[in-house]
Amino acid sequence: MFRFDPYSPAIDADPFPAYKRLRDEFPCFWSEEAQMWVLSRYADIVSAGQDWQTYSSASGNLMTELPGRAGATLGTTDPPRHDRLRGLIQHAFMKRNLESLGEPIRAIAREAAEELRGRASFDFKDFSAKFTVRVLMAALGLPMGAEATVDEQTVRENAVLMVQSDPATRTKGPQHLAAFEWMKRYAADVIALRRAQPRNDLISNFAQAEIDGDRLSEAEVLLTTTTLIMAGVESLGGFMMMFALNLADHRDARRAVVADPALLADAVEESLRFNTSAQRFKRRLMKDVALHGQTMRAGDFVCLAYGAGNRDERQYPNPDVYDIARKPRGHLGFGGGVHACLGTAIARLSVRIAFEEFHKVVPDYARVHAQLAWMPSSTFRSPLALELAPQ
Repeated sequence: MFRFDPYSPAIDADPFPAYKRLRDEFPCFWSEEAQMWVLSRYADIVSAGQDWQTYSSASGNLMTELPGRAGATLGTTDPPRHDRLRGLIQHAFMKRNLESLGEPIRAIAREAAEELRGRASFDFKDFSAKFTVRVLMAALGLPMGAEATVDEQTVRENAVLMVQSDPATRTKGPQHLAAFEWMKRYAADVIALRRAQPRNDLISNFAQAEIDGDRLSEAEVLLTTTTLIMAGVESLGGFMMMFALNLADHRDARRAVVADPALLADAVEESLRFNTSAQRFKRRLMKDVALHGQTMRAGDFVCLAYGAGNRDERQYPNPDVYDIARKPRGHLGFGGGVHACLGTAIARLSVRIAFEEFHKVVPDYARVHAQLAWMPSSTFRSPLALELAPQ
């Protein structure tokens, strides 16, 4: 029997050969290491994402969940509660004109990129970390500059710790739980500040969102804000690291987007398919399901292996080829079904602008190290460092 550990750093280092064998030989199997079923084929993952009555998120969606999140956030609820939360949060997003963020985002990217000029080599995280935190702080309404209560590096470090797990125990350790508690306290302080002094930012809009007299509860505002900071910092930062890695490894694609920045939008979508940071999320079965000769029982957990689905040759011909002309419709880089990511618009806008400005300073670059260390997370995948050298 083929053994697959979705928590393993070894799998994270190069998961796709293992994923291919899963899709070919074991499209639905029980993982003893993870104590859950694993779905690896695109069609099965999409079907599960749409069938929330069977594949429930209410027991948590992170592979190693944080205490108190399950059933209290957009990603950890099912309809009809999920629909209520999504409607209120979408209302808050709609009130925030994302296009108005274009110039502030560009200014942040330009400043972060200029710090790299003339350096013989650098860790791309020096750019992506500063850019990501500052963009999220501006969009969400986190205190910045003279108003800041804590420095942006502390916010980022705690957000990253929240999504990590102990590589030995595969559970949240004391440092991860402490980061979660710190973020909740920080979010509560920001919410109180924005209620006292509301602005045109997402947290102000969350706190005041109302549809037909229905508003978010205090717990929902707090945990939604906490989750948005965590997911925003890590998801956006992690994907930027993966996008830079993909472009560093594929010279022709890199040169094409530098010569014609309009191609960046297509390159972003192909990177989300080819090698994204959001690798896998979990669900819990509400009833028995027979699939590929296996019977999964009600109450069992199921891993939706998005990274495997994005490389499924049944959906994407030549899936291991990075092709920025592919236009991979329906990719799972932002999840799918009722839990498709709400922040896709700001993520796409931010990454495109960030790389436009980065490429003005560093138009040609290559990896310094062939081997990379990967973040110890059972849900997300990105390098801990990505040393690049201008060419």
